[in-house]
Amino acid sequence: MKTVYADNAATTALCPEALEVMVSCLKDNYGNASSMHHSGQAAADVVFEARQDIAACIGADVNEIYFTSGGTESDNWAITNAARLGAKKGKKHIISTTFEHHAVLHTLMMLEKDGFEVTYLDVHEDGYVRVDEFTKALRDDTCLVTIMYANNEIGTVQPVEEIGAICKEKGVYFHTDAVQAVGHLPINVKEQNIDMLSFSAHKFHGPKGIGVLYCRKGIPLISFMQGGAQERNKRPGTTNTPAIAATAAALKKSCEEMDKNISYVSSLRDRLIDEIVRIIPRTRINGGRSPRLPGNVSFCFEGIEGESLLLYLDLKGICGSSGSACTSGSLDPSHVLLALGLPHEIAHGSLRLSLSEYNTADEIDYIIEQLPLVVERLRDMSPVWEKIMKGEN
Repeated sequence: MKTVYADNAATTALCPEALEVMVSCLKDNYGNASSMHHSGQAAADVVFEARQDIAACIGADVNEIYFTSGGTESDNWAITNAARLGAKKGKKHIISTTFEHHAVLHTLMMLEKDGFEVTYLDVHEDGYVRVDEFTKALRDDTCLVTIMYANNEIGTVQPVEEIGAICKEKGVYFHTDAVQAVGHLPINVKEQNIDMLSFSAHKFHGPKGIGVLYCRKGIPLISFMQGGAQERNKRPGTTNTPAIAATAAALKKSCEEMDKNISYVSSLRDRLIDEIVRIIPRTRINGGRSPRLPGNVSFCFEGIEGESLLLYLDLKGICGSSGSACTSGSLDPSHVLLALGLPHEIAHGSLRLSLSEYNTADEIDYIIEQLPLVVERLRDMSPVWEKIMKGEN
């Protein structure tokens, strides 16, 4: 049976360059980077070089890069830090969107319980924030704007540069969850006026369990963990040298090959979208087509359940998802799709296929061949689809 991995938004395969440097560190450079002896200092040199490479990839300075356990920790750290700084000045208003990742939404919910007020911007049917609506939401007591760079479920890319420019003009901290964007889209934190940015290595062929927080020089960064003096006294815990080195190797490769990968993966994406919408009736593409992540494909199929669709596709060797891997155990429809205004019965029939440069044209052909057959089979068993065909829905 053919196997097609099309769930790269959940995680990616480790690239050879990242694997090589990771194994090298585990075997030959295993010293603790905080130790004073030569073995520890050799590891510290590896970490510093990785920090330099990562900073260069996003247009940051080396001392603006902090290593974390992943995107979730980076999001939590950035948001709670900006909120604390704002509260010290009597500013307790935050602006975000209705379709952020739960790492952001749940952190905002916690802050609301502590007396912060959050304005959640509408992302409309096409999945994009309107700059004029964002501008109207700004207040004198706004301390933070946190808007994701690109949505993890529907792939829509937000007007980050415009939002950043407005935040800079108004003196408001701007954080973006760029977990899905880093390594896939060109990013320059200085040119885009981004104050804080979060990302995770395993989304661009790096290892799991390692993330990065970029925090602009001049923003006080308050540690929200206690322990050792790692990460310039800001983030305690033994330095994960192998994962850090692998992150830099993966990101450097992704950035060097970005133009080629964007062109190639976008062509796969567009062909898959166009063919499935053409072949399968009552199919909806979720989110606007442009700007969109190169590898993101998100559908809703009327009359079926997304969970059943995933199981049948898996039997055909196709790995996809119904939305965010972080909420895959939930039976509720995606909050992202509901934020687009989709009714529950349609949002339940969702499918996200996320592609990478490792996917092939033959694999796309296989999905185009198998997906309509699976949808047809599920609809044949669906009383909901029967009602749709009878005009009752």
